[in-house]
Amino acid sequence: MKKFLVLFLLVTAVGLAQNLNGYKYAMVPAKFTFLKEENMYNLNLLTKMYLQKYGFETYYNTETAPDEFVNSNCNKIYIEVLENNNMFTTKLKVVIKDCKGTVLATSEEGTSRDKEYRVAYNEALRMAFDNFGILKTHKFQPTEKSLGMIGEPAQSLENTEKREVLEKGLYSKKELASDQMFIKQYNVVATKNGFNLITTDSDYKIFQIFKTTSNEIFIANRDNVFGVLIKKNNNWFFEYYDENVFKSELIKVAF
Repeated sequence: MKKFLVLFLLVTAVGLAQNLNGYKYAMVPAKFTFLKEENMYNLNLLTKMYLQKYGFETYYNTETAPDEFVNSNCNKIYIEVLENNNMFTTKLKVVIKDCKGTVLATSEEGTSRDKEYRVAYNEALRMAFDNFGILKTHKFQPTEKSLGMIGEPAQSLENTEKREVLEKGLYSKKELASDQMFIKQYNVVATKNGFNLITTDSDYKIFQIFKTTSNEIFIANRDNVFGVLIKKNNNWFFEYYDENVFKSELIKVAF
């Protein structure tokens, strides 16, 4: 009986992983239903960063996104974070749904007993993502559904070719802009809970960054602007909100 149960669980896990592999995009709400403000405690930003880490091209539901993302509802997964707190413990779990509201996968519950809300919510959400094994195995494999060919108008080959040309043009402009960007360099000073990043031309402490369970994601504070320092394609980026506008800055630092 136990062998059949193990086999069933393995088959189920493989099936769920394959379901997720059919999706290139993920949509994250700018505000979770259990919180009062957009990106409160940086939870929405942290969610977006984890999904990008696991291979999804991710956008907020309020964010300007490519036509391929906007014009199809069923080529993306939809992310919810649910709260189940009690008096002493913060509890969060991540739920992944498709365009019809069908649950594709649910994480284990992440928990924290920290008394400070910002710390507790971040710890609980990181635990939920770090233990979300199916999400970690995601590797996009195009299907008819993910390309918008089932239940949605198919795009002609001519339109597809035009889109590819446009995308290549956009990417080349982005790369050029990155090459021309001035990148400030920082020295690294270890602290008990993370690092201080100090500009090389002065002793001014510009960044405080705090460890998470991932070596590629840090909670960051720069002059009381809170965000996330995240590693993408071997580069570090400071990502944060400025008057509800999402910003991402390339940072020159080596740990």
